[in-house]
Amino acid sequence: MSYTEASMNALRHCGDELADATVATLFERGEVGTFNTLMRYVSTAGAPLPEGLPDVAREYLRTTAAPPSWVDWDAMEKARLFFLDNNVHISTALSFASMPACYLVPHVAKLLSATHGLDYPSRRMAETGQFTVYLMQPDAFEAGGRFVPAAQKVRLLHASIRHHLTRENRWDTAVSGTPICQEDLIGGQMFFSLLVLDSLHRLGIHMTEEGADAYFYAWRVVGAMLGVDQAAVPASLEEARRFLDLYMLRHMGPSPEGAALTRQLIDLYEEVVPGAFFDPIVSALIRHLVGDTCADWLEVPRTPWDTVAKAVPHLLGVLEAIEDRSPLGAWALDRVGHLTTVLELSSLTRGRVMHYAIPENLKKDYGVTSALSRTRRWTPPGATITG
Repeated sequence: MSYTEASMNALRHCGDELADATVATLFERGEVGTFNTLMRYVSTAGAPLPEGLPDVAREYLRTTAAPPSWVDWDAMEKARLFFLDNNVHISTALSFASMPACYLVPHVAKLLSATHGLDYPSRRMAETGQFTVYLMQPDAFEAGGRFVPAAQKVRLLHASIRHHLTRENRWDTAVSGTPICQEDLIGGQMFFSLLVLDSLHRLGIHMTEEGADAYFYAWRVVGAMLGVDQAAVPASLEEARRFLDLYMLRHMGPSPEGAALTRQLIDLYEEVVPGAFFDPIVSALIRHLVGDTCADWLEVPRTPWDTVAKAVPHLLGVLEAIEDRSPLGAWALDRVGHLTTVLELSSLTRGRVMHYAIPENLKKDYGVTSALSRTRRWTPPGATITG
């Protein structure tokens, strides 16, 4: 697929028709509060829907209850095993590369600032971590799994933000397109798939072509369930590189909101790291994974640990060698990775379950004024835009 300025501009004016219509009806009928209250009890796929749920919400949940018919379940199982084998590395990439990448897009940073709870600024990171863990469970798409209801709620959350910004005249659609448009939805999908793979490569993690393809494929399935237009989304890693290169050139840059969100992220993870001595490693990892220019845009502080962070690939290489040569070592490292991921998620969520509720209002001070096998390694698709 070819991506051009014209095709990207067209995607900026497209939202999610099904979710947008559902949310609009809920607000028109004054049923958002009822929906949020009752949906707290809908957390697993296949569970009976509660009595009193608005009819339009019930129909939406019925329509979106199943994954796309084209899903290759063998590929999804490969993706799950890839995640299990690399869970701590993927969590690191999501936390220190994917989330900062979102903050590097000024209009996206403004949106995230508008929807963060004032008393719980880590909500976005917590929701993302929980969502990814739900996705990679064996029962993710089966009755009793938690992923499908989470995806249904996230899709409505996006639609509610579009509803607020357009109905309250707080977004210039003529200049900036539709809020959380198809271009941004696809961009986010690339941040959580291709950029994660790029980060694992930068960390020196060995990946097979098959594993990388499967992980990317899993996020294609996620995108479909979140309302991403499958006619526009990249179907391969090579197409993903072309899209992401152009998207970054079109939108990435500094913003006050991006710097503030990054500061929140750094503060949050410095709380997770025991003691104060290792705190600078958080900033150093972000700088190592996103690069100096982007880190400077996000006002990531430079620290003496910046050099240490560059040695992380060598350390991970040693750990991988232990894993390859010793079944007991592999088991121990897998358990450490699992426990690290659980600890990180527990710290992010403060022990809560994220419900992805539809916000009934946004921050009052929000405004948009600017336009817009270990022996074979995976090799990232090359950059397609130069100069």
